[in-house]
Amino acid sequence: MTAVQAPPSGSGSGLADATAGPSLRITLKLMATLTDYLPQPRQGHQIDLELLAGTTIQDVVERFHLPWQLVHLVLVDGVYIYPDKRDTRELRDGETLAIWPPVAGG
Repeated sequence: MTAVQAPPSGSGSGLADATAGPSLRITLKLMATLTDYLPQPRQGHQIDLELLAGTTIQDVVERFHLPWQLVHLVLVDGVYIYPDKRDTRELRDGETLAIWPPVAGG
């Protein structure tokens, strides 16, 4: 899979670049209807990202313009991240961030 950089959102965007400092690579998985928010190239519902060290889950959500009401279930390497921790939980090299929208069914 090819690494892509998250779309820019101004200064302090979390994008990795040669002059900005240390970077990390993660896998981002957006499930169900959130898949439409992934840029190309993508493979199914996931992409590899290169980000700046210190990037938080909230930073990634904002970079991909995910509507907060659709960011329901958030897991990092299979561990649930509570909503009040998503703005401070920094991602680490090699982790997988998976996000699901609310699901309804019958």
